[in-house]
Amino acid sequence: MLLQRFLVRLSTMLVTLFGVAVVVFVVIRVAPGDPIAMMLPPGASDDDIARLRALYGLDKGIVQQFFIWLGGVLHGDFGTSISLRQDVLGLVFNRLPATLELATVALLMAVAIGATAAILGARERGTAVEAGIDIASGATLSIPDFLWGLVLILLFGVLIPVFDISGRVSPQLDLPFVTQFYLVESLLRLRFDLTWDLLKHMLMPAVALALPLAAIIAQLLKQSLKEVLDLDYVVLARVKGFSETQVILREALKNAALPTLTLVGVQFTFLIGGTVIVERLFSYEGLGNMAIDAVINRDLPLIQGIVLVFALLFVLINLTVDMMYALLNPRLRHG
Repeated sequence: MLLQRFLVRLSTMLVTLFGVAVVVFVVIRVAPGDPIAMMLPPGASDDDIARLRALYGLDKGIVQQFFIWLGGVLHGDFGTSISLRQDVLGLVFNRLPATLELATVALLMAVAIGATAAILGARERGTAVEAGIDIASGATLSIPDFLWGLVLILLFGVLIPVFDISGRVSPQLDLPFVTQFYLVESLLRLRFDLTWDLLKHMLMPAVALALPLAAIIAQLLKQSLKEVLDLDYVVLARVKGFSETQVILREALKNAALPTLTLVGVQFTFLIGGTVIVERLFSYEGLGNMAIDAVINRDLPLIQGIVLVFALLFVLINLTVDMMYALLNPRLRHG
């Protein structure tokens, strides 16, 4: 059953990736603007333009261009960036770790904040505390992540300058890293001075991304907990003398968390997508920031590579969440 489910999801993933590749390839070519014209000075001759168009394969028909590009992708060649003159895959993998670290920190913060609020709301259900949590969740959810970013910059970057508001790491520091996973590597090397500097740059964009997701987690998990707390086995735990906190943490949480797990996985993909604007806002050197530069410069190969990598991340995360849900749900595991 699980193997069949995995194969179906895998085939769906491949179809989705192909569809994304077709859509992004066509859309960026029918959009106004000529990337070659942006590369050359105003006095460039027609021969210069023709040579560059031939160099990047833009002199061929759109269908032929697509299959040439797709053939290269299947062999690991995503082309050469028009604006940066570098290999697209190398550029993407150089920036991707920064985005993954930012999104992961934001996800951990969202789960911690949302789960704490949900448990507190379920424990104090029917009181002013629960009402306050509901109001705070609604207000937090109504504000988009980029607006949270602006608020945080004003508060902790301008009025109370505690955190760095731009970049990924202070330029004056000596960086001994051999990978682009700076935060992970600083922890493994026990370079906590670098870890703290990275977190100072990462904290505000991570909080901006985390708050809307934390509100969603708080609402869904609290509702699930309230439903589970009325079941017979939970009542039996109370009869045995467990406190309400023990009942929630030991008995109710593991069953109430299953729907939330699915939501967190799906929302994590949206969180990664949200890094595009937030990274730009904080000048964070991630893949989202590069994506905006690629669009501004009409860098077709780089746009295609970034979008395809984002799409691959989304489908892999959804596949992982789906498999985890199937493993944790007995009805699906034994169905």
